[in-house]
Amino acid sequence: MFTTKFIRNVYSTSLLLLLFISYNANADPAVLNPNLNSDLTTLELSAGEWPPFMSESLPHQGVVAHLISDIFAQAGIKVSFTFLPWSRAYHDTVNGKYAATAVWMLSEARTKIYLYSEPVLSEKFVFFYQKQHHFDWKNIADLKGLLLGGGLGYSYGTEFDNALEKELFEMSRVGSTEQNFRRLAMGRIDAFAEEQSVGYYALNNQLPELANVISHHPKPLLINKSFLLFPKNSVYSKELLAIFNHHLLQFKQTGRYQAYFEGLGKGDYQNK
Repeated sequence: MFTTKFIRNVYSTSLLLLLFISYNANADPAVLNPNLNSDLTTLELSAGEWPPFMSESLPHQGVVAHLISDIFAQAGIKVSFTFLPWSRAYHDTVNGKYAATAVWMLSEARTKIYLYSEPVLSEKFVFFYQKQHHFDWKNIADLKGLLLGGGLGYSYGTEFDNALEKELFEMSRVGSTEQNFRRLAMGRIDAFAEEQSVGYYALNNQLPELANVISHHPKPLLINKSFLLFPKNSVYSKELLAIFNHHLLQFKQTGRYQAYFEGLGKGDYQNK
């Protein structure tokens, strides 16, 4: 049986914990991070539409926007996102309108004008195919003779691009994931490479009538990393990069990072 003293101690500890949480949720950023430059307590970031990872219309603006916001909040920094066409988000940020832009693949050209964060997102590209048509592959050679769907301007990795250049298979590109899924359902292409979460978001939300006729092959075509970019021409970027990386790594070490993506799998970032 618990003693009165034990119950009183548990109650006191719980009360202190609640007060601590409440205090940190409302505390002045300078208190949470006394070394923080006063000009950096609120930031505006640019982003492109990429559901379910980032979208103005989703809960928390998508899982990646939620993650980035909470990482900065841990440092006492409040951020807001402005969603723009990707090219405009990129150029407006380097021209000083935004403190950073989310999220981007590694590119040698971009490293000349942007600082890259630690990886924010790990993307998994897979082949989607029509269930009634057999599709299997173990290596690039197995794609010989196929007509594959793709996105405009996309690279699917060096090995894939080299095989395409050598005409091992053909690729027909269109402007959207939805177009590729419709072509797949009509048998106009044999398979379509897309990021797995992005593909299923499009199927379940834009094309629910096709969700039961299309599946994906479990073998990844490409595992890709995406990053938050800070413009090199901003005097604040190095400080912000160090702050963001520090707290991002803390999130990963404690398991908090993974919880966001577990939530994505449970539907936490779907409109109800």
